[in-house]
Amino acid sequence: MSESLNGRLRSVEVANFEALLERLTTELASTAPQYDDSGAFPHANFQRLQEHGLVALTVPKALGGGGASLAQARKAISAIAKGEPSTALILVMQYLQHTRLQDSKTWPPHLRVKVAEDAVRNGALINALRVEPDLGTPARGGLPATTAVRTAEGWRISGRKLYSTGSHGLSWFSVWARSDDADPLVGAWLVPKDSPGVTIIDTWDHLGMRATCSHEVVLDNVLVPLDHAVSVSPWSAPQPELDADGFLWMAVLLSSVYDAVAQAARDWLVNWLQARQPSNLGAALSTLPRFQETVGHIDTLLFANRSLLDAAADGHTPAANAAQLKYLVTNNAIRAVELAIEASGNPGLSRHSPLQRHYRDVLCSRVHTPQNDAVLQGVGKAVFAQRQKERI
Repeated sequence: MSESLNGRLRSVEVANFEALLERLTTELASTAPQYDDSGAFPHANFQRLQEHGLVALTVPKALGGGGASLAQARKAISAIAKGEPSTALILVMQYLQHTRLQDSKTWPPHLRVKVAEDAVRNGALINALRVEPDLGTPARGGLPATTAVRTAEGWRISGRKLYSTGSHGLSWFSVWARSDDADPLVGAWLVPKDSPGVTIIDTWDHLGMRATCSHEVVLDNVLVPLDHAVSVSPWSAPQPELDADGFLWMAVLLSSVYDAVAQAARDWLVNWLQARQPSNLGAALSTLPRFQETVGHIDTLLFANRSLLDAAADGHTPAANAAQLKYLVTNNAIRAVELAIEASGNPGLSRHSPLQRHYRDVLCSRVHTPQNDAVLQGVGKAVFAQRQKERI
């Protein structure tokens, strides 16, 4: 690997890492409205991230990546999301794949290295394709309709995947599917995006997070080698896809995206309150106690988020509480942006205002796994299970 490549991939270690992230926040924010309008994949953003080694930030250093900790990855995601959250969400999926990839006991070593080096050298992105038209999210249980048929030449994969975050910009799909065996293998098959038989249908036209390009992906008899069944197990003896640390990484990074959206909304409101001087007041709105209280409320919600996220990223939060972390941080973020909307009124809801975009984006946090009902039901169920255990 070239010396220059190694140099730029050490960005996580250099003293000006936070200054770099601050500059990226400003740069990404400058084009965020255009991506929101068009819904196009943010190729230019990822080119900038690749220039600074941020696409491969969680790839191990031994393979040329940044070898980032959860705390370092959280800083990067937060800064990027404050500028353009769709870019950050796609990057979250990349980080989650790579942070545990090299420790996998099921992936063939040569494929682990190939995908990692592709990220380092080319900025190649990977994400899991899981949601289906009939089943919905596999987080609620059930077998996928997407089928992998074993043949002499390899696996033939056919199916449809919805909400495939990153779609057009990905190089690799981790496709959740089932084999055609009597006791089917269920799990992930590695599929190169440019494989014959892969079609992306541009169905993503959502309220918020519009540049994630979470389109529908159709796989029609797609051929992959037999060793591309990279993380599968029999349906009769399923293996968890994420371990406890994986769930914590997901909760922290995913929540950091929407906390950063709320930070951007807060900054817009503070600037607007300082600049807005009604003629009948003769002073800025920021001088009124009502608006000072609102900003204080927002900052207190964001302080709670920062405390929760920093504690978890530094290893002080049990992985068993990961779902609760996501619930608290995302609900605080939504409430913070709602308060900014209430305080600004019509100016904040104008299509020309960044605040309405932040509001649309932050609302998307509710639909990410785990959803609120699943979180609270799981916590409540655990309470009664523990009580029952104590009685035995």
